Amino acid sequence: MESRNRDENLTSSPASVDFVDILQARRTLRGIALHTPLVRADALSAQYGADIFLKLETLQPIGAFKLRGAANAIARLPSEARAGGVACCSTGNHGRAVAYAARRAGVQAIICLSSLVPDVKVKAIEALGAEVRRVGNSQDEAQKEVDRLVAEEGFTDLPPFDHPSVIAGQGTIALEILEDRPGVKTLVVPMSGGGLIGGIALAARTMNPAIRIVGVSMENGAAMAESLAAGHPVEVEEFASLADSLGGGINLGNSWTFQLCRSFVDDVILVSEDEIYRGMQSMFRQERLVVEGGSAVGVAALLSGKLTLDGETALVVSGRNVDMDIFADIVSGAPVRLGNTVVTGAPQGRPPGQQGADNA
Repeated sequence: MESRNRDENLTSSPASVDFVDILQARRTLRGIALHTPLVRADALSAQYGADIFLKLETLQPIGAFKLRGAANAIARLPSEARAGGVACCSTGNHGRAVAYAARRAGVQAIICLSSLVPDVKVKAIEALGAEVRRVGNSQDEAQKEVDRLVAEEGFTDLPPFDHPSVIAGQGTIALEILEDRPGVKTLVVPMSGGGLIGGIALAARTMNPAIRIVGVSMENGAAMAESLAAGHPVEVEEFASLADSLGGGINLGNSWTFQLCRSFVDDVILVSEDEIYRGMQSMFRQERLVVEGGSAVGVAALLSGKLTLDGETALVVSGRNVDMDIFADIVSGAPVRLGNTVVTGAPQGRPPGQQGADNA
């Protein structure tokens, strides 16, 4: 786990997103995105001797938190941009969110996805009426088609994270958590491009400057984690992962989310594929929740011993849009193939089938 120094300027972000934008986003999202439940994880709380709460963004209409940012961004588009249509690059959930919000607003949407995005997410986007284009083997390659649509056909790019209206929309999650449980001391948030954790961190630290913000990602291809370690945005190689929704770069020209994360995120934890596997198992077996790998990284960090608790803790459970065949294998303890790697969920040093009490 990497600990980071706090930025003492807590009342506004280092860029042009501030707490007022998040309050405005909440008004915009009424009737579109749900105020999702914050429920006590009884099994985990008993196991770790602390009050652990789960923020269930899995219950949003599209099954993921991304609806907040996409709907807020589309609602704030000027009329010319709405008429010209929107395009975006996505690892799946942002594309689904843009498709849902665009259809609701009567706006044309084209979603560009790399070959790494699971087919289940592609079909879900198409079912919402958006056009899907498969381009290349990375988000950067898919983004090139978005850039072409903007330059040649007049579409408006709606980035998945590095956009002030997207960040503000995601930040509404923190408003709900701290209004429902003002005593929460630690927020544990999946970390990818930084829109989710950046918005949450800005809102939470404005409401409670003493709150601890922990970002969690997968070990391989964690772009924001590597960028924070380097002190500037860096390119990373993308890998197949159970946490596929956390994949992709943060853009070398990142304008908002890198600075938000550098200023407000206290700790960064990276978890292995086996740990994510066990996190998904635990969420189903102990809490009866179906979650995608990116949603399970918080509990994976807890089960692995990488996350230490200090009082009330809230884990953001970001989405449920998982390939159910893969999920069924994980729940049953069967191996899962990711590219050239087979993931079994076995703790390091133990063979499959001897996984210990955390998966009982």
